[in-house]
Amino acid sequence: MARLILDTGVVICAARGLLDTDSTMPPGSDLAVPAVAVAEYLAGVLADEDGSRSAAQRGFLERFLGVVPVCDYDREVAAHHAELLAYTRETGQHRGALDLIVAATARATGRVLVTTDEKARFGELPGVVASVASVNRARRR
Repeated sequence: MARLILDTGVVICAARGLLDTDSTMPPGSDLAVPAVAVAEYLAGVLADEDGSRSAAQRGFLERFLGVVPVCDYDREVAAHHAELLAYTRETGQHRGALDLIVAATARATGRVLVTTDEKARFGELPGVVASVASVNRARRR
């Protein structure tokens, strides 16, 4: 069984019906989402000025979180985060602050990080295994 952790882009694509779930998350996969990804998704919902769309996005998130557990930013994740911060500073490979938290959460929980952002280069970070999700940009619910 694949142990996967989903970044914000994957959650957004799932909400929009753009995710090829069969290839991205094989049946029986053990899914989780980092707490920071929930915060990023909610920030987008709060920024949406269309009330009905915002309500639909909140509804999707509630249903999603009803079946996908949230991985908290705890002491273990913090330790992995610190190591990744040190690594990026030492190597000069600057990364987004929230991306490093997502990567640290994946690393601390022993999960494959599923992303829609190839440019984030999560798999280049030590101890992080990443996979790029299959997204169908032409299809939208």
